[in-house]
Parts: sequence; C-alpha cells; structure tokens
Amino acid sequence: MLKHLRNLIILFVILGAGAFYYLSQGDTARLPLEATTGVVPEITNVRVENFPTINVAEADPWQEGEAPVAADGLTVARFADGLDHPRTMLRLPNGDILVAETNSPPRTMGGIEGWVMRNLMSKAGAGTESANRITLLRDSDGDGTAEDRFAYLENLNSPFGMALVGETLYVANTNEVLAFPYVEGETRITAEGRKVANLNAVAPNNHWTRGLIASPDGQYLFVSVGSNSNIGENGMETETERAAILRVELATNEKIVYADGLRNPVGMAYEPRTAKLFTVVNERDMLGSDMVPDYLTEVRFAAHYGWPWHFWGGHIDPRVEPKNLDHRQYERRPDYGLGAHVAPLGLAFANGQDLGEPFVNGAVVARHGSWNRKPLAGYDVIFVDFNEKGEPVGKPTILLEGFVDEDDKAQGRPTMVEFDQTGALLVSDDVGGVIWRVSREGADTASGPAAESEAQ
Repeated sequence: MLKHLRNLIILFVILGAGAFYYLSQGDTARLPLEATTGVVPEITNVRVENFPTINVAEADPWQEGEAPVAADGLTVARFADGLDHPRTMLRLPNGDILVAETNSPPRTMGGIEGWVMRNLMSKAGAGTESANRITLLRDSDGDGTAEDRFAYLENLNSPFGMALVGETLYVANTNEVLAFPYVEGETRITAEGRKVANLNAVAPNNHWTRGLIASPDGQYLFVSVGSNSNIGENGMETETERAAILRVELATNEKIVYADGLRNPVGMAYEPRTAKLFTVVNERDMLGSDMVPDYLTEVRFAAHYGWPWHFWGGHIDPRVEPKNLDHRQYERRPDYGLGAHVAPLGLAFANGQDLGEPFVNGAVVARHGSWNRKPLAGYDVIFVDFNEKGEPVGKPTILLEGFVDEDDKAQGRPTMVEFDQTGALLVSDDVGGVIWRVSREGADTASGPAAESEAQ
C-alpha cells in the first residue's frame, strides 16, 4: 500500500513538473531588443500570458580572474569582492563608498505563485537571506581597490536607498526612512535611527526596494516605491503610496505623492545641465516577450504614467478592469525605452566624470536582466546620450557586458551604479558579490583619503 502511494506521489510530481515545464515555455520575442529602446520604441500588439514566460539565467558566480567586458577605451577591475548581495552605493565626501548588502524581506507569498517566485529567486542567485547591513569601503592607498571594509550600519530591514544631507545620513528600509548622525571618517554608526517617514510594506510587499535621493537644496528626500503587484491584482487598497515617487520635506517630515503610475521605479538621479529628476522604471509582465518596454523618464510633479491601466502614453492593458479610458488624456508618456523586461535598476549621470568619449553627457543605466523573456535581455550596463536640452536621444550604447556566459548562466548581474571621486564608474553586482570599477584607459586610479592627504 505504501509503495503504491509513494509511486502515485512520484507520478504526480513528474506530471506536475512536466506541466510546469510546458507552461513555462512561454512567449518568444519577435522583435530584436533594440527595437524596444529609444525615444520612440516599437509598441506591438500585446500577447497576454496566462502563465509567465520563465527563462532565468541560472547563477554561476565569477571565478578568480574572471570579469565582465568593458567597451573600447575602458578597463574593468574589482573594486571590492566577497560582498553579500551588494546593491545601492553612496560616495561620501571623503571618497569612502557605502554599499547596502541587502535582499528582500522573507517572502510571505503562498500557493503556486509563491513557490514559483521562491524557486526563481533561488535559481537567479537572489534566494539568500538579507544581510541587512551597510558596509563602508575605503581605498586607503588610492590604487582603485578597497583594501578596508567596515560594518557601518547593521540590523536594518532590507535597506536600499541612501542619501547624505549635511551631517545626517538617511537610509530607506523597505518599511521606513531613518535618519542617522554622520561624522566624516568614522567607520561605524551605533546610534539608533530616527524615523523620518513610514513606507507601505504591506504583504506580500513585492518590489521591496526603496530608492532615495535628496534634492539639490537639501530640503527634500525623494523615495521610489514600487507596486505591490504586477497590475493591481492584490487589490488597489494595498497600493497606497506605491508605484510612485514620494517626496518628504525634511523640515516637517510631511510626505506627499510627487508622481505616480510608475509600476516599479528604482534608481533616481538629477540630470546635471537641467537639474531635472530622472528615474528608471520596470514595467509590467505577462504581455509577451516584446512588451512592455522598461523605461527612463523625467519625474514631473503630479504626473501620472499610466500604471496599472495603461502603458507608454495610453496603450490599454486588456487585463485590467475598469479600463479607466478617460484617464489616458492626463497620463504622461515616458521619455525613453530601455528594452522589454531588462529590469533597469541603477541610474547615474556621466556628466563631469572621467569615462571619456562617447560616455560624456548622458545617463548610465544598469540593466539587471530578464527572468521572463526569450531570449535573455539586459545583464549589462548601457549609456544613453543626452542632448543640450537635457533630453535622451538615439539608441543605447553598451558600456559593460559579458555577465552571462555562453551557456546562458549569469556569472553576475549588474545592479546599481555610482561614480567614485576620480570619475571612474562603480557597478554593484549582486549575484557575483562584486563591485566593479570601470575606468578610462590610462586614467589615474588615485582616490580616497590617501589621495586627499597627498594633495594636502
């Protein structure tokens, strides 16, 4: 009897695995990825999927001596490695680099959806417990490598965004923004954080990251908060102050929705010539491998970008009810397509840095990489040229690639970007546990406190 029961269970497992494999074959792209990039990306008919296309690049982290490939005229080296899922970085005034070693909170999603998500995250190298730590990295001898590291802040709650305003360091946990006293040169903060704002982290808390940037005058913090769902299927009541950029006035802690209808905004940065705030956004899933383009856009006050009802300036998502058609006339079209399902996370502007031509005036974007597109897309760092009016133009240029090997395994995944004080680009790689330093060939590596003391 037990033998027959065991055989029956095995049969059901095999059948279930076979059904899962069949369903997950999904949709194959009919357009080259480049067609869904640029100021006017190609918008095709959607292909609604009842089960998502699953095409995850299995994590197979870098071996010693291996590295991604930089564009001509650039070189890449390890700034720091052996990190625990490094994500957001912040350069301090003395050249030290803070990095958030972080991952999602424990996932509470149940049923088949939760099982699929947990397995996908594990395969992609994101299934580990969050270190909940901010680490300080210091290049003491100015050779372009961080020799020293310190546990700067610990016992956080899936920290992500960081911003420094005067003598206060702000950190965005998944559920709140905290303020800590900052003293330049110190290697640890032991003070309790002061709460500045609550953030919606209601379960299942999909899109858990919370980006953070201060306004140039230091009066406000802007917080990027992704949606709690794909298209509002968890109930719009769970989406309060989500799929939005929030603004917090530091003098009063007053919080408002600055712009919304942004499904999952992550990295934010100011365009230097115009002081316009830009963000990168992860668009919706399960409309086929060609739709919908993720994007880069200016964040305008009181603007709505369409989510969940519409995308790219009024195109209707056939799955969402009500259609809310009258709302389309008020929605703002994004400025620049980054490709379908590329998962852009990091954003920084190269103006005034030292990468050389053609990476002079424009945006650097880390495309974390697809899990639901065939073929794979993203897994690279791109450059988007901007004109003198502070507007993106042309097609993206690859700045750093080679994160996926010939067997479609991900040796790393580029996550966030920051410039060091020499003008070299730092790229965090959460799967590889590395921060890569991309510099112009022949550029001086001198950076950090050592360089400052020598200059004095």
